[in-house]
Amino acid sequence: MENNITESELILNDRGAVYHLNLLPEEIGEYIITVGDPQRVKKVSQYFDTIDIKRKKREFKTHTGTLNGKRVSVISTGIGTDNIDIVLNELDALVNMNLNTKREKKKKTVLKFIRIGTSGALNPSIAVDSFVVNTAAIGIDGLGAFYGIKDKKLNKAIPSTLLPLYSANANNELLESIGHRMVKGVAITAGGFYAPQGRSIRYKANHTEFIKELKNHSIDGVAVSNMEMETAGIYLLANVLGHQALSCNAILANRENGTFSKYPNETVDKLIRTVIQEISTL
Repeated sequence: MENNITESELILNDRGAVYHLNLLPEEIGEYIITVGDPQRVKKVSQYFDTIDIKRKKREFKTHTGTLNGKRVSVISTGIGTDNIDIVLNELDALVNMNLNTKREKKKKTVLKFIRIGTSGALNPSIAVDSFVVNTAAIGIDGLGAFYGIKDKKLNKAIPSTLLPLYSANANNELLESIGHRMVKGVAITAGGFYAPQGRSIRYKANHTEFIKELKNHSIDGVAVSNMEMETAGIYLLANVLGHQALSCNAILANRENGTFSKYPNETVDKLIRTVIQEISTL
């Protein structure tokens, strides 16, 4: 990259940290666990061997430490792919941009993102309190359009969608090493929790048919399994920026059966411990 990135494009705060996350390059690990809820950060980091860094700004809370000799971070992203766009771009800048000169580094660093999230199953056979790992995700949130990514096959099959559909895959290495004991499925990532996911409370959702159509699709032989709000954005940006990513989901609801977990906190903690154990043995 010949020209420097301007101050308005890669914003740093008064301590030289990236603007939204308030992090410096030395304050993150190679393995980055993402969670939505800031309160879940400490529920993950309690299983680290050490915690060396604690940072917080807005909904973005980060703990960095060690796990069986590995440098590991857990960061809360908040909800939605709009926040994912901020988190992954700023984390990538920390390792692949020189923040002093605002120039791209020639030698790139590959980060490993592992999402620990909650989700609702779309298949009646997927039990509440089970774990689903997403081999791929379909985005109905519109983020892909800004990166020039869309799934032509899906858009042709389901022309009734309001936004261009895109799809992105998990990293196979992480899939086999961390998600090998979980149910495999494809996520649908929505741009909201209520109408964008076909829910109606007081105001009836206008566009629900395409969700029913999407449930019948598969990617590389793996069927659509669950709906949530981050995975497609994580996979999209990890692939675009040259990182690795995997999304692991605690199934707290089954949309087809109309059921919800009676023990959500215990289920999430079990998923956290499962992922931590898998990372520690890598």
